[in-house]
Amino acid sequence: MNRPMTTNQLKAGMLVEITQQIAKAQETWTTKVKGTVIKVEQEKTGSWYAHSKDDKLWLDRLTLRLDDGEITELILDGNTHVEIIDESGLCDAT
Repeated sequence: MNRPMTTNQLKAGMLVEITQQIAKAQETWTTKVKGTVIKVEQEKTGSWYAHSKDDKLWLDRLTLRLDDGEITELILDGNTHVEIIDESGLCDAT
């Protein structure tokens, strides 16, 4: 079922694989992490950013639970690829 996802489609309980890249002058660093979505939200930083909501810089944040139980938070940007692995653990927000 592996298909690309956008952040507004992510739901708690989905198993996802995240690939992030950092372009360097001579190389590209690539990191992959696989886990279950706990939450996805936009959160402001302490950085000032003119003409933005509250004049702050807002970032997309994804909180995951890894297979070993570790909780990790990722900042999603234009170099982030999100792929759904399994939707069977979806939580209803009712």
